[in-house]
Amino acid sequence: MKFIDEFRGERTARLLADAIRKALAVRDSAGGRPLTLMEVCGTHTMAIAKYGIRGLLPATLRLVSGPGCPVCVTPHGWMDHAIALARRPGTTVCAFGDMMRVPGSTSSLEREQAKGADVRILASTLEALSLAEANPGRQVVFLGVGFETTIPTVAVSILEAKSRGLANYSVLSGHKLMPPALEALSSGDPRPDGYLCPGHVSAVLGSEVYEAIVRDHGIGCVIAGFEPLDILQAILMLARQAAEGRPRVENPYSRAVTKEGNVRARRILSQVFEPKDDEWRGLGRIRSSGLAIRPEYAEHDAALRLPVEVEPTQEPAGCVCGSVLRGAVTPPECGLFGSTCTPDNPVGACMVSAEGTCAAYFRYGT
Repeated sequence: MKFIDEFRGERTARLLADAIRKALAVRDSAGGRPLTLMEVCGTHTMAIAKYGIRGLLPATLRLVSGPGCPVCVTPHGWMDHAIALARRPGTTVCAFGDMMRVPGSTSSLEREQAKGADVRILASTLEALSLAEANPGRQVVFLGVGFETTIPTVAVSILEAKSRGLANYSVLSGHKLMPPALEALSSGDPRPDGYLCPGHVSAVLGSEVYEAIVRDHGIGCVIAGFEPLDILQAILMLARQAAEGRPRVENPYSRAVTKEGNVRARRILSQVFEPKDDEWRGLGRIRSSGLAIRPEYAEHDAALRLPVEVEPTQEPAGCVCGSVLRGAVTPPECGLFGSTCTPDNPVGACMVSAEGTCAAYFRYGT
């Protein structure tokens, strides 16, 4: 299959792995410490685990997962707000499927649905708009969770709702921006030596957005596709950058990512949303890292239009999701992993999401 089979060849994978070892051998001979690379995309996290990529890498290279799963970085307080909306009479809450089982402080959307709340799993914001149009007597709330990849589609739904006069459609924005999170990670401890930058986000933002990370922090950035050879090629580029002592931005995923990105999508995003300081699970409050709906679209802002009483936030005892999202620990280092916390009984968001690091380790073992 075009653009699939070409990027899964075992022989080429082993050649790339050998090239990575040789690049690191040059670096190691100069007395360098083990190289730590971080992927910041949940799809990369799953692909790395599924294809056993860690097992191909030398011991002098450590591959860790960062805050690449938007569901995982969504804080408990926001989930409690979404659950409160689901409990509100006359309200239909719409979400993508991976939001349903994310734990709040005392409940989840799935549990509220089981109790009778009108919670719908939808595949797109257009379905939510159709639902609002067909049910003018109900308030329809779409839960906006995601990075730059999906934010433009939510922005379009708000523009369309305003155009159609759908006063009963609103969005609870929990959207996050990737560049401020990379800045926070690059300034923190531990910090990685290089980033496997997210392919989907980069298709919207473009490659030039990562230049500031290289300039200000000296951390290399390589944009990776999602097949095993894509990921191994990106790791090889970062290994060579480290061996040369010359971090830079490289884009081997040029079949999907350009320097400028999707200018139209970014324009629509900025038209509807504006940056705000926001809370990230594991990273704390990051300046200008979240998105608020602009005042001119306030009639479609669920946080303003539909006041609800949100229960006090309680963090789950023993869960180390936050440390996993910073790359400080791996899931097996959590005392709950695989015993108290499983996909059937998730304690933390990292075990729930299809892009969660804990879910990847549980399913594939690495």
